Amino acid sequence: MPAHEVMVVGGGPVGLLFATLLVQQGIDAVVYERRGETDDRTRAIGIHPPGLDALDAAGVGAAVRSEALSLDGGEVRSRGRVLAALSFDADRPVHVLAQPRTDDLLRTRLRELSPETLRTARTVRSLRDDGREVTAQVEGADGAREVTAALAVVADGVHSGLRRALGAGWRRMPGSAPYAMLDADDPEPDRVAVLHCEPEGLVESFPLPGGRRRWVLRQDRPAAIDAEQFRARIVQRTGIRLSIDPGTKPARFLAAQHIAERFAHGRIALLGDAAREISPIGGQGMNLGWTDAVALADAVGRSARRRPDLERYARAARRSARRAQRRSAFYMSMGAPAVGTRLVAREALMSALGTRPVRGWTAGLITMRGL
Repeated sequence: MPAHEVMVVGGGPVGLLFATLLVQQGIDAVVYERRGETDDRTRAIGIHPPGLDALDAAGVGAAVRSEALSLDGGEVRSRGRVLAALSFDADRPVHVLAQPRTDDLLRTRLRELSPETLRTARTVRSLRDDGREVTAQVEGADGAREVTAALAVVADGVHSGLRRALGAGWRRMPGSAPYAMLDADDPEPDRVAVLHCEPEGLVESFPLPGGRRRWVLRQDRPAAIDAEQFRARIVQRTGIRLSIDPGTKPARFLAAQHIAERFAHGRIALLGDAAREISPIGGQGMNLGWTDAVALADAVGRSARRRPDLERYARAARRSARRAQRRSAFYMSMGAPAVGTRLVAREALMSALGTRPVRGWTAGLITMRGL
């Protein structure tokens, strides 16, 4: 008999939420996270309405609302003109909260429900499915040992080694560009996200709690950039003069998109970024991971300790990922440098898209928000 009903590999926001949903249903779950310390990188900040629904289901929605910044709306600008202005539904707002704090709230909730479920500083080296149970080779400070579970869910991120070992494939999808990012004090803080679709390339600007603002700059190539260079490019493209500590080091990342060829096989399923990479230009990776986690947790709960229908989950999750990737690829193309007729055509299209009604996280330009 397996030691656990479900084993979760990865204690990030998606793995934590998934495990919390399982424990709330009385399902015996264990989470193995390779990091011993918490990850303090801000990374994802946008929490869309479907993501907040998932957090509500896990019992942390109220805590997130109490700490997060609720956005009023968004604007798309180009060459000093506002091309589109969108307001968010007051009943279904977009929230902004640094990912380390979201992770902390989820971690606290899981430990309140089951103190022994989350096990940090543990690395899962391999998974073996014999048709009856999954056996994991787990390494920690006390050495290596084998742990068994009826089901294993791999949620260890984009660079998942287990995905490769399982032969799940990793297909490159359209949409890729280099970016630089930093957070700075906002002298006149508001609750409006702004996208500057300028001839030289995209600049994104998102309000943060505490009178701060996140700035994201599309680069020509994935090169190093210092604070002064970052500030100069923001001025060049938007005319906005940021106050940045010269010692600040902008983060760099390559926005890319991939999808696993198989989201599930036998008694093993991929979840979140381990299953698909979605460009952060769409702000959908973490939120989509949460909604997939809800669907998978429901499937596990409905199985009444029988083997859940992982293939059904896999089909639905893969369809959702492909839709999100297509949207993200389109909007990434809108943020590329443009001149002449291409620039004029882009501005006209952005203006037209901005007239669409805002419904959740899928309407028009709203799919570009958050990182």
